[in-house]
Amino acid sequence: MRAGSPSLLREINDRAAIEALLRNGPLTRSELEAIIGLSKPATAQLLTRLETGGTVLRNGLRGGGRGPRAQLWTVNGALAHVAAVDLTPDTIDIAIADISGATLTEHRAPMPRTGVLEAFHHAVTKAAAQAGLTTDALHHVVVGSPGAVDPGTGRLNYAPHMPDWNDRNIPEELRALLGTAVTVENDVNLVALEEMIAGRAVGVRDFVLLWPADAVGAAVVVNGVLLRGATGGAGEIDAMRVPDQAHAETGAGRVGSRYGDLLDSAAIAKLARAHGVSARTGLAAVKKALGEGPAGREFLVDLARRVATGVANVVTVLDPELVLLAGDVAQAGGTVLADLVAAELRRLVVPRTTVQLALVTGKPVRSGALHSALSVAREQVFGLPAATTEPFRAPRRHDEERSAPTSAR
Repeated sequence: MRAGSPSLLREINDRAAIEALLRNGPLTRSELEAIIGLSKPATAQLLTRLETGGTVLRNGLRGGGRGPRAQLWTVNGALAHVAAVDLTPDTIDIAIADISGATLTEHRAPMPRTGVLEAFHHAVTKAAAQAGLTTDALHHVVVGSPGAVDPGTGRLNYAPHMPDWNDRNIPEELRALLGTAVTVENDVNLVALEEMIAGRAVGVRDFVLLWPADAVGAAVVVNGVLLRGATGGAGEIDAMRVPDQAHAETGAGRVGSRYGDLLDSAAIAKLARAHGVSARTGLAAVKKALGEGPAGREFLVDLARRVATGVANVVTVLDPELVLLAGDVAQAGGTVLADLVAAELRRLVVPRTTVQLALVTGKPVRSGALHSALSVAREQVFGLPAATTEPFRAPRRHDEERSAPTSAR
């Protein structure tokens, strides 16, 4: 095809229009015209072409008052469907959406200790059925999981708390079960992706996201790209050896302890008790400390020392623009904990790195998985370039040529 040929220009304009409709929702012809910069006749022809190909649909009218109401246009969501799954040792949390991004259904199921593949298959099958679909009708499925899948073997590493998922080629087995393309991504990486799309890391090229929990996780983004590592283990800092800088004595190793052992729920609760703040879990201790006066403050300072000691090792090597604290414990501590971590970090390292709370809350892993799955589907169905934040390039579906609309090929 010659550069500048009419067919190439039509493809470029079609994709620009589809992207604008996906980003902005239903638009009138004049609104779309203003966004993509075409003339009124050219935009009208474009919409006719996309409607004939089944790529866009009429979606009601906009307007009122004295003037005529204008036709609204939207992307045909039924062209493809995706699933996003947040997989934990205890639960399977699923959302099914169409290619426009509209969520069709949600489903949550318990994760048993054995028979995990069967439980996963059953949960996704049920969610798909709620959306009027079968699993093989899903264009792509993205699963957010603790640990990391080794790209060479497909095995889940760094996830001892998910024993029944080990020693398997997880992506391959899930693809066989569901009959469709599946990508398994580290859960904290997906949270970082969501922060890049809709959170505090929008426009930030280099940052680290830390999730202090029973298994401490981190995501590292360098020059706008997730750092994955040769075996998928970049950011798996739970096993990193760090000294305990907390002033209160809890029996933790002063020379060097496993970072995760200093920040799991039991360790945080024990540190709180050493300061006179009694709570059954680490999360409860952090929440309670905010209203406990000097004792609560000193506990949070000690906790910040533990967090900052591990973060300092990462900051010293990477010198990122931003450190984000994510997860329930970080959110419970709020800006108080983030500011304390920043102050402790300044004592330990030369870079003056900003420390903030992650902005995306609720279901950040599932949200990141959904954006990832949509990015894959939109690239394959519409030819739209994957977002620069996309953490992987998925294999193409065997039936994508059959399913893609003519106008998008």
